[in-house]
Amino acid sequence: MSEHQRQDILLETGTNEMEIIEFYLGTQSFGINVHKLKEIITFDEDALTVVPGSGEGMLGTLLLRGSTIPLIDLKSHIAHKEVDTDNGVRRVVLVCEFNDRINGFKVDGVNQIHRVSWEDVQPMASFIDQYRPRFTGSVNIEDREILIVDLEHIVSEFDSEATLDYEANLNPQSMIEKTPHTRERMKLMMAEDSALIRNGIKKVLTSSNYNDLEVFVDGQQCYDRILEVRKKVLAGEKLEDHLNLLITDIEMPRMDGLTLCKKVKDDPVVSAVKVVLFSSLINEQMITKCEQVGADGYATKPQIPYLVEMMDKHLKIDTVSTD
Repeated sequence: MSEHQRQDILLETGTNEMEIIEFYLGTQSFGINVHKLKEIITFDEDALTVVPGSGEGMLGTLLLRGSTIPLIDLKSHIAHKEVDTDNGVRRVVLVCEFNDRINGFKVDGVNQIHRVSWEDVQPMASFIDQYRPRFTGSVNIEDREILIVDLEHIVSEFDSEATLDYEANLNPQSMIEKTPHTRERMKLMMAEDSALIRNGIKKVLTSSNYNDLEVFVDGQQCYDRILEVRKKVLAGEKLEDHLNLLITDIEMPRMDGLTLCKKVKDDPVVSAVKVVLFSSLINEQMITKCEQVGADGYATKPQIPYLVEMMDKHLKIDTVSTD
């Protein structure tokens, strides 16, 4: 797939649809969002440099046009033993970019790209999500159950620098708020389908005195709550007494973050709510989409300190360090 073809995918914004590339590990189908895919190349063992002691699943580094990228064997890392059957497809590498990093993922083969609605993506059961966060959901296509792989989580299992900075130095005791707009008074909502990331962001925000936070597991659940707020505003209550800022992921079952943002910003009753998109997909192309749906800000997921700074800016929280 060329870069031009990749950029032509999903030109529409806020349609609650995505494109997934279906690939195989043995006989089981898996999928990832095409927005993370840079290209597909044939696996060349001669271009692989094995890194001793890197752990099962990490093959080493792959030479790609003069640069090296980490190469993860998805089959040995996430697939069950019962899917070890050789399906006769020549091994390929999915070269992916997210969170400002490029990684390679060796798979058994690819099938095709499917356009699907987020409404059709079923979230993982909460008890499964808690213990096996390598998958974010599943979708049924032509009687095949395709598991959506959480590549960000898989990379973080090998690279500690790829994990979110949940211990960011944001101690509220070292900050003085100089205006009536204080963090404690702000009403926040967050939509994020990953239990791990939800809990981590909540920890950072509450430690920063952003305590009034409602958390939702997908965009639809969050939007249903916003509609409740909308009714109260129409009944004469003030919007700022219920919601000031929304933080949302982009990839989520039932309703994605771009669609959620568009619905909020297109509605004059709640459009004053500040919306920040917090996603591993943020790049030049995605920034354009964020702006098209009216987002007030955006950040990649490792940038939690920047997320808090952005929230302060949009909520007019004037803080200075006492250090």
